[in-house]
Amino acid sequence: MTSDATSPEFCDQFSAQDFRRALGNFATGVTIITARSAEGDLVGTTASSFNSLSLDPPLILWSCIKESRACPIYESADYFAVNVLASDQMELSNHFARQQLDKFAGIDWEEGIGGVPVFPNCAARFQCETHDKFDGGDHWIFVGKVIAFDDFGRSPLCFHQGSYATLFSHPGASSKTDSDTTNSDSNGRLANHKFFLMLKAVRAYQDAYQPKLKSLELNLIESRVLLFVHDYPGIDAGALSSHVNAPINEVTEAQANLGNRGFVVVDGNGCNLTDKGQAKANECWELAAAHAKQAFANFSDEQIDNFSDVLNALIAQ
Repeated sequence: MTSDATSPEFCDQFSAQDFRRALGNFATGVTIITARSAEGDLVGTTASSFNSLSLDPPLILWSCIKESRACPIYESADYFAVNVLASDQMELSNHFARQQLDKFAGIDWEEGIGGVPVFPNCAARFQCETHDKFDGGDHWIFVGKVIAFDDFGRSPLCFHQGSYATLFSHPGASSKTDSDTTNSDSNGRLANHKFFLMLKAVRAYQDAYQPKLKSLELNLIESRVLLFVHDYPGIDAGALSSHVNAPINEVTEAQANLGNRGFVVVDGNGCNLTDKGQAKANECWELAAAHAKQAFANFSDEQIDNFSDVLNALIAQ
């Protein structure tokens, strides 16, 4: 067996947090799985574990943590629905990720097959008959046979590295129409397309910045939480979720990790920094400022001011 500098190190026990973070490199969609018990109780769970399984017969799968309070209903339900969320349904995702007595109170939904709730304005919906269940460690893997579906064609909500994301066509991917034109014409349009240029610039900026966070022993969500709590003392998890563009369960996990390390205190007064957390937040600001200074080093003050004006004008549209 050969090895090199990039070979992984194997051990008997993985760090659950590091393993989860590595899994986060696989971008997924975001769904809400719904079901109804025989007694009429409704359940809904935000999940990114949905996947296609078979076309003939039409089968899909998803997984639910065994300790979930809703899991017994999924286990006994004859039907369930997969609501594939659209890019503007982040708040709905957060709502069903929270623990609460009645998740459906005040929520707009329709009755599907078997009385299972389905939501309007999704990207797609799949109504399923429960087909099978498999043991998957700390999760149950549920397989559903699709008996009805809706394809609304809306842009989906995505999830990557603990944050919500939206889907855009890759700047390097040419459409069929583009491929029918000359390469120089196609490349010229892409090379000067402002939207694609912004996407590429943001990705390049983030790709250079995120490895630097490792020096602070923080992931991206944890650093964002520290920065926003620094500016908004007492902020709650729901508001933080919106600010850092991450699911509420990711925010609460980040708060717990930061709390265990003595950086924040979460109580009835919301989330607040400790003295240690204040110092760590200042390190985050210094790192962000140093990265920005490096990234914009070759631009004049006038260019940077003009750039800021253009961005603010686009945001205000």
